[in-house]
Amino acid sequence: MKFKLCLLGCIGLLGAMSPLVRADDWDQRTVVSFSGPVEVPGQVLLPGTYVFKLADSSADRNIVQVFNKDENHLYGTFLAIPDYRVKPADKTIITFEERPVGSPEAIKAWFYPGENYGHDFVYPKPKAVALAKANNTPVASMPAELAQNTTMPTQTVEEPQVIAMKTAPLKAQKPTEEEVELIEVFAAPEASELDQDLPAKLPATGTNLPLIAMIGILSLCAALGLRSATAKA
Repeated sequence: MKFKLCLLGCIGLLGAMSPLVRADDWDQRTVVSFSGPVEVPGQVLLPGTYVFKLADSSADRNIVQVFNKDENHLYGTFLAIPDYRVKPADKTIITFEERPVGSPEAIKAWFYPGENYGHDFVYPKPKAVALAKANNTPVASMPAELAQNTTMPTQTVEEPQVIAMKTAPLKAQKPTEEEVELIEVFAAPEASELDQDLPAKLPATGTNLPLIAMIGILSLCAALGLRSATAKA
């Protein structure tokens, strides 16, 4: 009976712990607070606390959703393109585009802790042109008529408004008001960049190895318990 109780306890603990291994890593859930208004594609977020998450899709890892802090209200579903940092940060990074005095800053990109690749927001063309000129840097754009799609209620990435954004022809707006293909200004990093500054080993806070090791130990205990119980039977 003791062995059976031990076995059941180990199995129950394993079941409770397993989802934690990839919990927030999967959707990159991030709680952020803004002291002032900030602009996202198609709208302005007032000062407050928000939750940024990737949409629940294994195929589309650059669709960002923004909720209120209780996650019971969706402010918008936004298209993004991959952004790259040579050195990942150990905390959330949100970068901004400069705006004229008196206008809210526009969110440029969001990086989840420990990730080289972040999510560079795609703005409707008129706004992308203005941001490119104000910051003297290219900005990814989508057709202007899709601006309203970002604020429509969305349950899944298969909603018509999300599909319309995913299949839209994306461009890059240059500070000169020239429109070019994304690949011309948002090229993937070179292999040398990917190899640059790689750590000799992962920091203790940047790995799930302790949790995985604990799960392994519990699995071993469960196996030994089952073996002993079987032998006594």
